[in-house]
Amino acid sequence: MTRTRVLVLTLLAMLVLAANSLLCRAALNLTGIDAASFTLVRIVSGALALWLIVRLRDGKAVSAGSWPSALALFVYAAAFSFAYLSLTAATGALLLFGTVQATMIGFGLYRGERLGGRQSLGLVCALAGLVGLLLPGLSAPPVQGAALMLAAGAAWGVYSLRAKGSGDPLQATAGNFLRAAAFAAALNLVTLPWLALDAAGVGCAIASGAIASGVGYAISYTALAGLKATSAATVQLSVPVIAAVGGIAVLGEPLTLRLVIASAAILGGIAIVIARRSAGPDELKACAAGRARAARPVRGTSAA
Repeated sequence: MTRTRVLVLTLLAMLVLAANSLLCRAALNLTGIDAASFTLVRIVSGALALWLIVRLRDGKAVSAGSWPSALALFVYAAAFSFAYLSLTAATGALLLFGTVQATMIGFGLYRGERLGGRQSLGLVCALAGLVGLLLPGLSAPPVQGAALMLAAGAAWGVYSLRAKGSGDPLQATAGNFLRAAAFAAALNLVTLPWLALDAAGVGCAIASGAIASGVGYAISYTALAGLKATSAATVQLSVPVIAAVGGIAVLGEPLTLRLVIASAAILGGIAIVIARRSAGPDELKACAAGRARAARPVRGTSAA
């Protein structure tokens, strides 16, 4: 892909991923739909959109995915929906993103990965920002909503870890959405006494599932495939910022000093952790020696 196409697709991918927070927050606070129904409609519409995309792309039915991954996907989607009953779009997106990254970084440390001094400082900074955001106070997010979003982030982190090495990510995601619909339907049976639907709420859920999730993930996989791993991870730092701007501009949500400081600490700390470390002196010497060998004429031939 050309750099221009990668840039456009990446920007579009970040916008649609941030739109999930805005659509969910708007639906659960400005329309009559309940959280369980929003989750079901979102997952089913996402499954249908992904099934259609895979069908058009591959000319065959969805055959990938697994039940454990589908369960993690469902836990993320359900906790995400219920959390937005009380959280603002900005706070929810920040908690979600921070927890996803913390889960994945924590798993890497558990598997034996080691952080350098600068990366360790970044991790401490991010965790301090997360703790500072959750500390009791006038502008602290509601405890129940925050706990649910932390659970959603952990579930999405687990889902992302399981997705590594699973083959075609779009095929796997489509299969997992199809399976997750069964869990969402079971949740709706349990919460049937609280069922509430209206056209606006269902419309937001369909947009969240089919466009912001289904089409959004397809765009994301295409765009991020054209980026280096570090660049792909870093560019996703923009999602909470976009959600915050959208929440303020579209939903009229307040911007608090606590949120600004916590955002800077969390996103800045994570950026330091995932940023590529500079090559050390030995690595630089090895690279220089390699370039010298490559430039040296081979005996019996002339230099280009």
